[in-house]
Amino acid sequence: MNEPQWLTLARALQAHAQNGLAYSRDPFDLERFHAIRRIALEIMATYTDADLSSLIGLFDGETGYATPKIDVRAAVFKDDAILMVRERTDGGWSLPGGWADVGESPSEMAAREVFEESGYRVRAMRLLAVYDRNRHGHPPIPFYVYKLIFQCELTGGAPVESIETDGIGFFREDALPELSLSRVTPGQLRRIFEHYRHPDWPADFD
Repeated sequence: MNEPQWLTLARALQAHAQNGLAYSRDPFDLERFHAIRRIALEIMATYTDADLSSLIGLFDGETGYATPKIDVRAAVFKDDAILMVRERTDGGWSLPGGWADVGESPSEMAAREVFEESGYRVRAMRLLAVYDRNRHGHPPIPFYVYKLIFQCELTGGAPVESIETDGIGFFREDALPELSLSRVTPGQLRRIFEHYRHPDWPADFD
C-alpha cells in the first residue's frame, strides 16, 4: 500500500510551515507560513473524509520543529501465541500500544500500554524493530510516524477490557484475527514471530 503523492507533498508542506512558525519572527513571514499550513490542510481535507476544521485543530497543537511521532507497541507471547487487543475505534485487532508520552521511556510505555489495554502485567525484554510506518503498507494518516516494537515478558495480571479495547486474546501465527491495519500489518506480525523464534536476531530497522 503505497502512500499517495498528495499526502507526501501535503505533509512536507505542513512540516515546513510548522518549522517556519517555530523559528520566524517577521510578522509577514509568519503570515505566509500560516497560509502554507492552510494549503497543506486543505489538500488533506480534499482527499480524505476529514473536515478542514478538525485538521486545523489537530495541527494547531503541533508546535516547534516538526519531527516524526512515535508509536510504541508490545509483543507479548504465551505458549507460542501473541497477545492482541481489539480496538473499539475500528473493530480490528492490534498489538497493545499507542503514541509515546513525554516523560516516559519507550520500554516503560510499552509495559504501561499492555496493562491499560489488556490488564496483563509485563516487562520489556528487548527491542524487536524500529519501523518507518510509511514503508510497511499501513493506510495513510496525516502524521509521519516511527513504530517501536518491544518483546515483553508476561509477569501477571488478567484480561480486562478498557475504554480503548473491547477484546483481549492470545493468537497463534496461523490463526490471527482481522487486524487494525493502521496499527499493525500481517508482514510485521510475521516478522515478530520470526524474532520470537530467533531470540539472537538484532532489531529490525526502517
